[in-house]
Amino acid sequence: MNKTTKGTLYGVGVGPGDPELLTLKAARLIRNAAVIAYPAPEGGDSFARDIAREHIAEGTREIPIAVPMRPERKAAQDAYDIGAVDVRAELEAGHDVVFLCEGDPFFYGTFMYLYDRLAGEFATEIIPGVTSIVACACRLKQPLVSRNDVLTVLAGPMSDEELEARLSLGGSFAIMKVGRHLPRLRALIDRLGLMARAGYVERATLANEKALPLAELVEATAPYFSMILIYDGDEAWKN
Repeated sequence: MNKTTKGTLYGVGVGPGDPELLTLKAARLIRNAAVIAYPAPEGGDSFARDIAREHIAEGTREIPIAVPMRPERKAAQDAYDIGAVDVRAELEAGHDVVFLCEGDPFFYGTFMYLYDRLAGEFATEIIPGVTSIVACACRLKQPLVSRNDVLTVLAGPMSDEELEARLSLGGSFAIMKVGRHLPRLRALIDRLGLMARAGYVERATLANEKALPLAELVEATAPYFSMILIYDGDEAWKN
């Protein structure tokens, strides 16, 4: 069986959380899918599926991939190895599979793990989604970059030394994967004199969203879906 007679694997970005931020193409593919797959925390519900739930037709076959939410990579890699077996079987049988991915499939997206395992064997299509960075900037109501500004994306688990070296280059910054690193990141930002330029967002576009200047944040912990934006210039807040 060659690629043309096998199913197609679709990586579909479902956006940051608000179901109305699904693209028209994503909604159409989900509605017409005979098989969908999605990541889900062990023993929990899938956020990606919850975003897309109103478009999932009755009778659609579902492949949840139970991903352990732990820092070590091997457990998650093992989960995607197992999930890829089930997805591969559907594709081999000639069935298209739509994989639901929070945000965008290729921007810190979980779809890339299936893509790495299956793209060499099957036709693939990637449907972009609204990313968490642009959603957070919109919820803070502060333009993140304009004209020739530079935006640097950083990961919260990076060491203080790595972060400080990057932040010293100037420009605007998005710090992803804040979560349990919030106290350390806030202390570093304060020490570098960047607090007045920093904003914080958690659960962007959802009913329990929080978006405010980082200096005004009272809580000492942050959920998994949280981000810090640091704006270029001396003072970020205009409203």
